[in-house]
Amino acid sequence: MIITPKSKLMQVLDAFPELEEILISYIPAFKDLKNPILRKTIAKIATMQQVAAIGHIKVEDLINMLRKEVGQDCIESSDDFKVNRDQPEWYKNEKVTKSFDARDMLARGEHPVNQVISDLSEIGSAEIYELIASFLPVPLIEKGTSLDFEHWVKESNEGLVKVYFYKK
Repeated sequence: MIITPKSKLMQVLDAFPELEEILISYIPAFKDLKNPILRKTIAKIATMQQVAAIGHIKVEDLINMLRKEVGQDCIESSDDFKVNRDQPEWYKNEKVTKSFDARDMLARGEHPVNQVISDLSEIGSAEIYELIASFLPVPLIEKGTSLDFEHWVKESNEGLVKVYFYKK
């Protein structure tokens, strides 16, 4: 298997189990990969590009570090998915019309994507949807972005992540 930005995390770890500890040391947020429930959910759907966004690092740096460990050639560069961490002008707390806390669902090993997509389909123009999670849900952010929603991520020091989706 050749490691690329589009490779799924689970596929990479299945092909190269020795990379798990290296990945955890490089991105401490991934210590939760030891949790079998999170491993079945997030690792199964997250691409390496999304893993890089979660870890706040360039995707080519992550890919090249992992490729080097398994004897593969380095890549030049890649188009990173940009997570918006700067509060946008459109954010106003009173515009939040719906909120969904996905932490319990994720803890049970369930995927919240269907719930979030359903909720987003109900959001009107100039309304804001709040998604609450215990980690940065990059696949959901990318999905929302593909549906023409803008986003803003607000992370707390306590590990709480709030993602706000805005429909123009």
